[in-house]
Amino acid sequence: MRLNCASTRLLCGLFSASAFALTFTGCANKAAETGPAAGGNSASAPIIVGEFASMTGAQATFGSSTDKGVQLAAAEINKAGGIDGHKIAIHLENDEGQPDAAATAVKKLITEDKAIAILGEVASKNSIAAAPFCNSNRVPMISPSSTNPKVTQTGPYIFRVCFIDPFQGTVAAKFVTGTLKAKTAAVLYDKTSDYSNGLQDFFQKAFVAQGGKIVLVRTYQAGDPDFRSSLTTIKAANPDILYVPGYYNEVGTIARQARQLGIKAPLVGGDGWESPILIEGAGGPGGALEGSYFTDHSALDEKDPVVKKFVESYKAANSGQSPDALTGQGYDAAGVLFAAIKAAGKPEGGDYNTDAFRAKVRDAIAATKGYAGATGDITLDADRNAKKSAVVLQIKGNNYKNVIATFQP
Repeated sequence: MRLNCASTRLLCGLFSASAFALTFTGCANKAAETGPAAGGNSASAPIIVGEFASMTGAQATFGSSTDKGVQLAAAEINKAGGIDGHKIAIHLENDEGQPDAAATAVKKLITEDKAIAILGEVASKNSIAAAPFCNSNRVPMISPSSTNPKVTQTGPYIFRVCFIDPFQGTVAAKFVTGTLKAKTAAVLYDKTSDYSNGLQDFFQKAFVAQGGKIVLVRTYQAGDPDFRSSLTTIKAANPDILYVPGYYNEVGTIARQARQLGIKAPLVGGDGWESPILIEGAGGPGGALEGSYFTDHSALDEKDPVVKKFVESYKAANSGQSPDALTGQGYDAAGVLFAAIKAAGKPEGGDYNTDAFRAKVRDAIAATKGYAGATGDITLDADRNAKKSAVVLQIKGNNYKNVIATFQP
């Protein structure tokens, strides 16, 4: 689904009128997008970057949060003059949270919009669906937050600026055994999700390696409204913790039904819990998720000057609202890409959308070391994954940014 100008602005709600005046987005006049950057002759044509995201559907907050970070990064670089005099034009496609739509969106961005690089997605299954077309067409793709290892295994043109689930699962296992002193765990995961399926597997292996015992494993399917049957068997197993590596929209319901059945064990999850409506779905502040924990990319600690600058810029562009970790991930994915485009230099003939120039951008992304991002320093390894720390957050009241522990890679 292609977002038209009106729907993009309505859905994203990204910037004030003054901020929008500084950026060229996917709603830019198509007539102005001919030129070297888009394959034509104008020396001032924008450099087109594609973005695919879940702007509607079950994971809509993932797309909205990430896109706000991407758009902020584009606005900042455009305000500073762009890259070699070319503004960045972000062309956004809504994949509605569906893998097939994600693949279709990326094909359009590359074949019709002539994007020289792609940003997205958050949900791993959507990144996995879209990555093969990017790789086969030699168009660099950077995922802000897809943590399943399969994403970058697609090929040499696929990158991410987040940690991967073997690390995230290990962090969760170390935390619950070391800090919570958990000896037993039950697992409830989404069997239809690459993310949830992969993360639960890595958690289980790490938990057992830490001396823990998995007493029960149950599955559900995205969109299920009732988890009581699985939760009843979990209650009977009496685990010290319940690991739920799903997405925020099901987690709230699972938590409420668990508490209604009398399960008192803390719930523990992963970065799929990250959403401004997470607590609302569990009954609000002090509700069913009170005291629960999840691993995440960053708490955006403003003691760091880079983070402070990002948060201040975001608030100024978004009526004082605060960003979340996925916003920071989107901002960093775009920042790494823009830095790579700069590092690639001016293309011969002025055309940015050639195999030769995109290969230079790919090489520059791969060479990323110590990039000072809003979510931490980013260094990409030989497998094109970011080596970054992870935090464990605890939900207290209406706040889910309480850092309990930080783990280094």
